[in-house]
Amino acid sequence: MDLSQPHIRFSRKDSANFFRTLNKRVNNYFKENNIKKTGNWQLHLKAAIMFSMFLTPYFLILTLNISQWWMLLLTIVMGMGMAGVGMNIMHDGNHGSYSSKKWVNKFMGGTIYILAGNVYNWQVQHNVLHHTYTNIHGHDEDLDAGRIIRFSKHAQWRRFHKFQHYYSIFLYGLLTFNWAITTDFKQTKRYLKRKLSYGKMPNPIKQWSTVAITKLIYVSVWIMLPMLILSIAWWKILIGFFVMHYTAGLILSIVFQLAHVVEETDMPLPDDTGSMKNTWAIHQLFTTVNFSTKNKIVNWFTGGLNHQVEHHIFPNISHIHYSKIAEIVKETARECNLPYNEYKTTRAAIIAHFKYLKEMGTKPAISS
Repeated sequence: MDLSQPHIRFSRKDSANFFRTLNKRVNNYFKENNIKKTGNWQLHLKAAIMFSMFLTPYFLILTLNISQWWMLLLTIVMGMGMAGVGMNIMHDGNHGSYSSKKWVNKFMGGTIYILAGNVYNWQVQHNVLHHTYTNIHGHDEDLDAGRIIRFSKHAQWRRFHKFQHYYSIFLYGLLTFNWAITTDFKQTKRYLKRKLSYGKMPNPIKQWSTVAITKLIYVSVWIMLPMLILSIAWWKILIGFFVMHYTAGLILSIVFQLAHVVEETDMPLPDDTGSMKNTWAIHQLFTTVNFSTKNKIVNWFTGGLNHQVEHHIFPNISHIHYSKIAEIVKETARECNLPYNEYKTTRAAIIAHFKYLKEMGTKPAISS
């Protein structure tokens, strides 16, 4: 992240009163239907299913005398459940939208610890940097893949990027595995140094202690305990651990990329004074895209992350409601002559993502 860039300021000029009109209509929807903006029984049921998909295979592996091939298959199911918990439960919890009760949100947001992450780091990267500075190079860390993948035309091009639309898919699966071993340590150091926080700034000693203790517990539960209980080679347990993470990381990475790193989205930069062209809400329309919103399975499993337009404008509303408020958002955007980007299918969004990666991998023309 380039700290030399000026502080970003979004425009206050919204001649069409897009956000004011939209916010009023969405609030009226909840008021007229007498429902809360947070989760409901549907979300609670889904949480039970996702936790079961994630944890039941783990207990079956530890307690049943099954073949090692069945164990490997169950680690894939665990990875799917892991991604499901992240997208549906942890995500809503850390946005404060899972429940109207703060302690419930804190508990559900804390499920990131069984996914190998850290609440403080995730909230800074996702809630603060990504949701505020969506698709702005040098500010939105979701665009930062080191040197290995070029997500933006503003990033430096390197010769190996011309192959990134081939090799990127193999790297996507490492997302949560990196959480488990390196990411949280690097982010804690960086965020504490920059004094970034989502809400109250944590005590550095407490934050470092939390990272260290939760990592120790995580390794004990997911690696050491199976090694003590199961009569199989230690390296096979590590393979199972990696397969679980790779499955989850692949699902999470692809879902996240389809929302922002595709042909339809913009990657705008601020001017020399740090000012952006659009208001924050309008900026979200230009930098975010929906996909496969009519597919009930995709809607259910991704936790509404295929409704990224609605999520980015209303991050404090539970994803359970996105399908209902989507028509309000789409209609208001149309009335204000603003974009509402969406791909009808997941397949179309995936094709658009890899076409975009191929374009970003092409050597930029030298401007005269």
